[in-house]
Amino acid sequence: MSLAVITGASRGIGRATALALAARGVDLALVGRSLHTLTQVCEAAAAQRVQAFPVVCDLADSGAIIATATTIRERAGDPEILVNNAAIAESCTVANLTPATLDRHLAVNLRAPALLSNAFLPAMLRRGHGRIIHVASISATLGTPRRAAYNASKWGLVGFMRSLAAELTDSGVITLAVLPGSVDTEMLRGSDFPPRMTPAEVAQTLLYYALDAPLAHNGAVVEMFGV
Repeated sequence: MSLAVITGASRGIGRATALALAARGVDLALVGRSLHTLTQVCEAAAAQRVQAFPVVCDLADSGAIIATATTIRERAGDPEILVNNAAIAESCTVANLTPATLDRHLAVNLRAPALLSNAFLPAMLRRGHGRIIHVASISATLGTPRRAAYNASKWGLVGFMRSLAAELTDSGVITLAVLPGSVDTEMLRGSDFPPRMTPAEVAQTLLYYALDAPLAHNGAVVEMFGV
């Protein structure tokens, strides 16, 4: 049975993706900040007769990320699927941007996916099989007032993915990025953007690329604009 690691799994897209993968018989390591909410998702996934366990991690802490990867390996082995979903988005004009705000966005939205990819990639390469999926954002294609730090981190994530994809040619391992627009999640609330899609719709897209898409999708940037 396959194992998937999903970050930001306690709510929104991460939760929906966890339950969609569980329905397909995939075991889960669910990473996030809240043990309580992660445990609830694990319980819902277990109803699908899969193994699911929570791993509490502050993705802004590089040491905690490395420890998380070790914990997952020791408990369940190396994953075949990694979904880098967790992100933060804070509103701030460039004129008021602080180093701390910029560092938080780059740490969670870019460095954490890079470190987790680095941690789990060697085993995928040895097996000749694996999928690393990054949940970026349509903001990785445009500029948005008061979201410079967020947008820059997502542009960077797509750039990281493209470089990784070039390294994965003919390896049997693929990586790609899904770029949703306005999703009806807690992160969107309070912004100026109306929701154009549900977490479940994004999750179904992630499910396809995690399990069913051909290897030819390596390096793909999948934009979702909503309806």
